Amino acid sequence: MLIGVAYLFGLAGASTYPQLAQMLGPSSPALVAGSALVLIAFAFKLGAVPVHAWVPDVAQGAPAPVAAFVTSVPKVGGLIALARFVELLPADAIGWRPLIALLAAATMTLGNLAAIWQDDLRRLLGWSAVSQTGYGLMAIVALDRSELAIPSLLFFLVAYVAGNLAAFGVVVALRGRTAREDYDGLARRRPLLAATLAVAFLSFIGIPPLAGFPAKLLLFGVAIEAGYTWLSVLAVVNTVISLFYYARFLAPMYFTGGGHRVGVLSRWASGATIAAGLAVIGIGLVAELLVSAFALALLAA
Repeated sequence: MLIGVAYLFGLAGASTYPQLAQMLGPSSPALVAGSALVLIAFAFKLGAVPVHAWVPDVAQGAPAPVAAFVTSVPKVGGLIALARFVELLPADAIGWRPLIALLAAATMTLGNLAAIWQDDLRRLLGWSAVSQTGYGLMAIVALDRSELAIPSLLFFLVAYVAGNLAAFGVVVALRGRTAREDYDGLARRRPLLAATLAVAFLSFIGIPPLAGFPAKLLLFGVAIEAGYTWLSVLAVVNTVISLFYYARFLAPMYFTGGGHRVGVLSRWASGATIAAGLAVIGIGLVAELLVSAFALALLAA
């Protein structure tokens, strides 16, 4: 990031976005190198291919609240910052749109394929976070080609963060249990926490009326409007793939009667987790209002 910014500063003589947009000129090796380095740095922050490997490791190894933070907040800041950055690049000098589309395709595909055989919930959520980054990048591809590009990005981020907090909240409430067998029969022993995890997973998949459904619908639509129909088709295929690994946790929760009694951390932890699950439902129900509000948002310089 620092070297890339130094290149761009040397070319433009400034580092503010309005000045960069005005001063960056025709294509040159320095412009390509500087832009590429900054894009790689953003990809690292987002957990996008090819600098994604830290995400499942941190999701599994860090304290659960930290993992929830790290897989949520950098994604929000990173996607919005990336959207602002690519808009200042000269369109005729840097072909950033096909590059972001390829990153989106590779990220969502690798994230979903790697998550298929995960037996640790937190590691699964880490790979899921990688795949969700791929979906979010679809909105970046549609910038300046769809009026809903920015609203779809913002709504996707709200939906993802709510679902991610709900999923990690279940891990916290269950005192850090993450092995798949720990969730066998959970719906009978802790029905509200099981329902919260189910809501988060189904939202990630994009099942109505949860928040993930309008989020993915918007992303698919803006990608098609931007001329990247193939990317939307691939995203639909990846969504179908994700059904399998989420079902590997959901099915035993509801259709297995075994398992031992599970203690919870506290009523506050369980209550906050259930509230996050309810937020996922509420966001889906007021999607139209939120998208209308986000339509007024601008990527301010």
